[in-house]
Amino acid sequence: MIVEAWLARAAADAPQHSAVECGGETLSYAELFASAQAGAAELAQRGVARDDAVAIALGPGIPFTIALHSCWLVGATAVPLDLRHSKAERQERAQGAAALIDAPLERAAAPRQAPATVVRRVTHDLEAVALTIHTSGTTATPKRVELTFGNLLWSALGSGVALGSDPRERWLSTLPVCHVGGLSILVRSAIAASTAVVHERFETQAALTALMEQEITLVSVVATTLSRLLDAGLKDPPRLRLALAGGGPVPPALLDRAREAGVRVSQTYGLTESCSQASTVPIAALEDSSSVDLGAGRPLFCTRVEIADDGEILLAGPTISTGALAQDGWLHTGDLGRLDERGNLHVTGRKADTIISGGENVSPAEVEAVLEAHPGVIEAAVIGRSDPQWGEAVTAIVVLREGAAPGERELLGHCAASLAPYKVPKRVVIVSEPLPRTSSGKLLRREIA
Repeated sequence: MIVEAWLARAAADAPQHSAVECGGETLSYAELFASAQAGAAELAQRGVARDDAVAIALGPGIPFTIALHSCWLVGATAVPLDLRHSKAERQERAQGAAALIDAPLERAAAPRQAPATVVRRVTHDLEAVALTIHTSGTTATPKRVELTFGNLLWSALGSGVALGSDPRERWLSTLPVCHVGGLSILVRSAIAASTAVVHERFETQAALTALMEQEITLVSVVATTLSRLLDAGLKDPPRLRLALAGGGPVPPALLDRAREAGVRVSQTYGLTESCSQASTVPIAALEDSSSVDLGAGRPLFCTRVEIADDGEILLAGPTISTGALAQDGWLHTGDLGRLDERGNLHVTGRKADTIISGGENVSPAEVEAVLEAHPGVIEAAVIGRSDPQWGEAVTAIVVLREGAAPGERELLGHCAASLAPYKVPKRVVIVSEPLPRTSSGKLLRREIA
C-alpha cells in the first residue's frame, strides 16, 4: 500500500507549526521538509538510490531528523548508529550501506508560506523497509531488526489510541535515536504534525526546566530518569498530561511518588521487534484508577498478545517486524509475563534471567521490585551466583539513596515480608556506583559480577 509521505503531508497541512526543537533551535514543518528535500538531493548526488541503506552517525537533534527524512524522501532505508560505539563497531553495523551521514546534510530555507500546491508529492510504500535498528543487547549480541513504514504507522496509530493524539502535542525525548524508543517519537510527531522536543542526552536540570517551563505535554522516561526528576523537585508540571515509562517495570513506590507530585505515569512494554510499544496503560484507565496495579497496560489495539505455556510473552500484528516472527507466526519475546482478568499485561522477567535456586524458579525482576520499594533503595539488580548448596544463590546488588543507610539484615527482612523464603536473597551487596544500563535504560545484568 502506498501512502503520502508523512513529512510532505505535515508540511502541506501545518507549514509553520514547530516540527522539532533542540538546543534552542526550532524547525517548522515547511523548513524541515525543504531541508529534507535538499538532503535527499545530496544523497542522490552521492549515488544513493531507492532501497539502498544509509547509515546515520549523528546524535539526537535537528541534523539527525533532517538526515532521517532525507533518507526516506530518496527512498532509502535509514540505519542509525550509536555514537558511543567504537569506530570498528560502527563500521560493522554500517556494513552494506551505500552512504554514511556523519556530518549535517546541506540545509535549505523554506518559504514563509508553503501551500499544498507548492509541496512536491512523495510517498511511502508501507511494505518497504524504513529502518534497520540494532537491538540494545541486554542479554546477547545486538541483532539487526528491519522495520517497515507499515510497522511505524501502525505503531503510531496504536500509541495514539492509547495515549491520545493532538497536533499541539509537545513530546519531550531524552532517549537515544539509535534505538526505537527515541526514534519513534520523531516518527509519531511527523505523522501527527506535532512537535518533538529533543534533548541530546538526559540531563536532570535541563529536563526539569523543559517540563516546568516549556509546555511539554508528554515525556518518555525510564524508572531511573523519573526518579531523578522527582528527586530534583518535579511537581505539578503545568502542561504535562502523561509520562510514558518504558525500559522495565517502574517500582510501585516510585509510581506513588510520581502520583503525589502530580505526574501521571503510563507504564509501557515493548521491544525493537515490536516497533516500540506493544502494550500501554491507556490514559483513560489512569483517569479511572489511581491504585489498581495495571502493569504494562493493555495491548495496543493493533497488537495481539498471548502467554505461552512456559509463561513467555508472544506478540503478533502489523507492528511486528516480519523477520522476527517464528514459524508459528508469533514473535517469541524471551520475556515472561501474565495477563490479568482485565487484559492488562504484567511483565515478570526474562526467561534467560530466571534463577534456579534449590530447584525453585526465581524471577529477578520480582525481587528487584520488592527491594526498590524500600525507601532507602534507589535501584537494585538480582542475579544468581554459583553455590554448592543451592545451585544458584539469589544475590542482590543494591544502590542506596543519598543519606540512607539500611543494612543487609534490614533489607533481607524487608524482602522476607513480601516474598516466599526461596525468593529472598541469600546475600545483599551494597554498592555506590549506578548499575550498568543500556542507553535506553535497561538493566545489564550480564555485566554485573
